[in-house]
Amino acid sequence: MYTVNRALLKGDDVLEASQYKCPNCSAELIFSPETQQLKCEYCRSSFTAEQIKEIYAETETPNPHEQENASEFESHTNLYTCSSCGAEIMADNETTATFCYYCHNPVILSGKLTGNYKPDKIIGFKITREQAIASFKEWCRKKPYIPYNFKSEQQLEKMTGLYVPFWVTDCDISANFHAIGKKIRHWTSEEYRYTETQEYSVIRNAKIFTKGIPADGESKIEDVLMESIEPFNYNELKDFSMSFFSGFFADKYDVDKAGVFPRIKERALTAGRRIIQESIGSYSSISIQHESYNINRTKWEYIMLPVWFMTYNYKDKIYEFAINGQTGKLAGTPPLDKKKLTFHSILLGIVTTLIIFMGGQFFL
Repeated sequence: MYTVNRALLKGDDVLEASQYKCPNCSAELIFSPETQQLKCEYCRSSFTAEQIKEIYAETETPNPHEQENASEFESHTNLYTCSSCGAEIMADNETTATFCYYCHNPVILSGKLTGNYKPDKIIGFKITREQAIASFKEWCRKKPYIPYNFKSEQQLEKMTGLYVPFWVTDCDISANFHAIGKKIRHWTSEEYRYTETQEYSVIRNAKIFTKGIPADGESKIEDVLMESIEPFNYNELKDFSMSFFSGFFADKYDVDKAGVFPRIKERALTAGRRIIQESIGSYSSISIQHESYNINRTKWEYIMLPVWFMTYNYKDKIYEFAINGQTGKLAGTPPLDKKKLTFHSILLGIVTTLIIFMGGQFFL
């Protein structure tokens, strides 16, 4: 995870390695003489020499069992590539991918994967294909202005059971918050009106731990769509086995930890900020003097989560639909058939006009 090429001095201590990778986003760390800390220019994280020593001590010991599993993954996984949109699909040796789940064009077998793409954990499908299609049809019934062939049998054949790659991250956050809280009280006595203002120093120095923040590692699928079908129940995570792939496809991630970390960081710090704000209590007003949140450590897992996924190409625009393969929660943006909407609007106008006309004839 790092290379040794020089020493860093911190007072009388020597940190025996440099070019450490940031534990949060894997970018290079740079030593700052001003703060005597290692800083990441990419994600703005900072670490003491002691923190870095401790973090790397926990991750440098190789695990023979993990190496064996990685080798098994390499030998039993096929990689298919779509020549049209570039999507890369994983499947086991018994599953033959014939079309791209995203653009519906044919795919070709392009080789094997390295063990680096082997997931740590996986949640298996609990929602069947029949249940997914039934949910989709019910969803369509509530949307009268979708194109007629949007729910055709030919379109439903494209409903794909897909394991989507996710990075799931635990974050240790340090929070420093200082504000002035005011409590204002008004009362009247005889002919005078009084106002009392009390000021309080509101200070929070906290260590906050967030667990299991997800971010998908597939650039072709909309991030908002994947967030819309959350949450997944992590209590049902299993150690990865190729048997889960049988009959399903899986995405090869194309966004690494450094790529998803800004999303992870935003969600983690938003959660930390909310916890601090909820702890403040009731004041008439709060004036923030200082507020800072920093992620000191992350713990990553690469997992596969089950999604029933379908796309629809309408007037050269791709519309995506997804169902959580564990809970059944669904989300998507349907295409709008403007001709159907116009026809219904005209028909409604004619019916309304006839009703008004017949009502007028009745009163003559």
